[in-house]
Amino acid sequence: MLAFCWIAGITACLIAFAIIAYMAYRGVQYLRPALLVDRPNADFDQSKSGGFFDPLLGTIILTIMGTLIAVPVAVATAVWLTEYKRPFFLARAVESAVEMIAGTPSIVLAIFGLIIFQNEIFAFLSFRAEGGSVFGRSFFTAAAMMSLIALPLIVGSTREGLNAIPGHVREASYALGKSKWATIRKVLLPSVRPSIGTGTVLGMGRIAGDTAIVVVLLGASLQLQGYGSVPGLDILRGTGGTLTTYVFSNSPAGEGNAPQKAYAAAVVLLAIAIGLNLAVDWVSRRDPMQKAKAVGA
Repeated sequence: MLAFCWIAGITACLIAFAIIAYMAYRGVQYLRPALLVDRPNADFDQSKSGGFFDPLLGTIILTIMGTLIAVPVAVATAVWLTEYKRPFFLARAVESAVEMIAGTPSIVLAIFGLIIFQNEIFAFLSFRAEGGSVFGRSFFTAAAMMSLIALPLIVGSTREGLNAIPGHVREASYALGKSKWATIRKVLLPSVRPSIGTGTVLGMGRIAGDTAIVVVLLGASLQLQGYGSVPGLDILRGTGGTLTTYVFSNSPAGEGNAPQKAYAAAVVLLAIAIGLNLAVDWVSRRDPMQKAKAVGA
């Protein structure tokens, strides 16, 4: 059994190393500074010439927006499920809903989001297409659905952190006259910041690496196309692309316009993923380090 565990672990490491090494070998040779700062050309085959500045910026915008939506909702959900659980039947329903979202393919979430956001009530989140119908595609709508794929990770990580806090910590807070809400806000949540951070960074990785929601809810354009007259807000109500759609469009799996650029963009995307994983490791180590410092003091 021990030998099997060793073999499985080494195999996983070799696969990860092989992916990184292969993508670095194929992509670094084509990666140029100009690709990072030039926009794709605005023609039918946008990705044949120009760089991938817009898809890179689109990845950053979408990741930040999706995370900003997911974190408060996920933390509030985790606190309620862990500290209150009332009414019980509703808590069980919410737990099941979170688990269902975690197992739902992102393409299903994307189609569901498109159906919802094409309703008249959500017209302010995107723009109107020709004929007056609500387009339903924008960074706002894509970020809203992206938040769903990050939400289960943040909920699970936060609940795990809250459940790890000993009961006497809560009892001591109550003994000092603090209410349940004050205990949650001033004692429990500060204690689980590393757990929240870990779930958040993992969720950011899921958002940055997703393709289906981008294709359905951001459109086919690789250039950022704003709609409206308010600077900044016009981009968020507009369409665009991300590094994942850029890689797909240029690779043989997609249009195959420029596979060299696909490899270069894949290296950048892989670097982002590795950076987020390193951030997870750093965040998860912060809490033990702080405790050790406190004990030493």
